[in-house]
Amino acid sequence: MAIMEEPLASALRRTFLSIERFQLVYSNSSNLYSNYHLTDLSIFPITAIQPFVKVQKTKAYFKRYQVKYRRRREGKTDYRQRKRLCCQAKNKYQSPKYRFVVRFTNKQVICQIAYSLIDGDRILTSASSLELPRYGLSVGLKNYAAAYCTGLLCARRLLQKVGLDEVYEGNDEIDGNVVKTQVGKTTYYVDEVDEDKRPFRALLDVGCKTTSTGCRIFGALKGAADGGLDIPHSEKRFPGYDRDSKEYDADMHRERIFGGHVGEYMEYLEEEDNTKYQAQFAGYIENGVEADGLEELYEGVHEKIREDPSPSEKKPFTPDKSFKRRAKLTLEQRKAAVQAKKDAKNAELEAEDDE
Repeated sequence: MAIMEEPLASALRRTFLSIERFQLVYSNSSNLYSNYHLTDLSIFPITAIQPFVKVQKTKAYFKRYQVKYRRRREGKTDYRQRKRLCCQAKNKYQSPKYRFVVRFTNKQVICQIAYSLIDGDRILTSASSLELPRYGLSVGLKNYAAAYCTGLLCARRLLQKVGLDEVYEGNDEIDGNVVKTQVGKTTYYVDEVDEDKRPFRALLDVGCKTTSTGCRIFGALKGAADGGLDIPHSEKRFPGYDRDSKEYDADMHRERIFGGHVGEYMEYLEEEDNTKYQAQFAGYIENGVEADGLEELYEGVHEKIREDPSPSEKKPFTPDKSFKRRAKLTLEQRKAAVQAKKDAKNAELEAEDDE
């Protein structure tokens, strides 16, 4: 008679150790082991002694498993956030919901006005902090003040494109306060609302960035809002807001917009560690930017952006045809190069020994 399967035998040994006799219902042989005492373990093979492993995930789990979206797996898109930013009410008749997208790379700030279609996003306009040298700002292209300038440039460029730049000129007097106007039951985040044309509304899209108080994303938001865009926001994430006392210091925010925090650190570092100052602010020193002149510099940049926010003309790409790849070395040539290095090293060691 065939011996029972190992997992089942192991389970029986484990389950009925405290019982003198047991009965087993297994397949069609119900009385096969009824005459054996449990102490007689010769009926079970030695290989049946193994630990019990609980099955955590069954076959049904794997059959019903569905992988997440690729950009979620890569950690690039927050689809819970994106759904709420893109979904539009059916009674709006496919009018797009615009997003003010802010992204930071290793070298620049990028601001875009985007809207989504069934086959992907469309970019209405965009601006980058790498364009700021056109307006007089050639250093510090990723700090809070540069983010403000980039947001302002994006907003003015968009309004010029859709023909609203003269209707909504934005906030010229930068004081750090939130600008909003109540019309009926609707709040618009602009100075005044025109009777014929409502302001251009966009929603802030921060991506996967942490929205902590004082984050540079909100510098770009403030620049776009001062540029004339209607972006719903409050002062709770601006620099200068105290969560405990629930008070907002607009002067502190204004100081950040004009690079005051950068100027303070420049002065501190110049006094305490001039060597580090020379290394860290080498670009500022090369361009003649001093801590005292930062506010005037940024004021001039804001004025130039408002005068001409249009993008620069694209230069045609001309590849360098003089470039030629080096030919690959043969195996003999590579071996000869290695042998030459070895000979040179051996000669050097021998010369040291002779000395």
